[in-house]
Amino acid sequence: MPRRNIPRRRERGGSSARPPLSHAGVFSTRIERGDGFDPSAEYSVRDIPGAAAAKTYRCPGCDQIIPAGMPHVVAWRNMHGGEEDRRHWHKGCWNGRRTRTVTRRWS
Repeated sequence: MPRRNIPRRRERGGSSARPPLSHAGVFSTRIERGDGFDPSAEYSVRDIPGAAAAKTYRCPGCDQIIPAGMPHVVAWRNMHGGEEDRRHWHKGCWNGRRTRTVTRRWS
C-alpha cells in the first residue's frame, strides 16, 4: 500500500487545541524602556500574530497602513493614558524607533 502524504485531521479537543486568539489574556505583555525622545520612558509592548490582526491600522513610525492579517506590535506608554492610548506599529518601525529622527517643517 502506498504511503499517504496528506496529513490526517486531528481529533477535536485533543492536546493540540489552542485557545481563541481574540481573548486578551492570550497575548503576553512585556515592558520596554526608552525611545529616541525620552530614554527613561516605559512602554508596555504586545506582539500581535497575523491570525489575530483583524483590522487595518496606520503605523505611527512610517505612516503606512498595517493591513489585516499582518503580524505587528501594539505599544502604549505606561505613564500617560495607559492602554487607552495604545498604537499599532510594524515590528521594524517599533524596533527602529530609537534611531528615528523627526523633521519639523516650519512655515
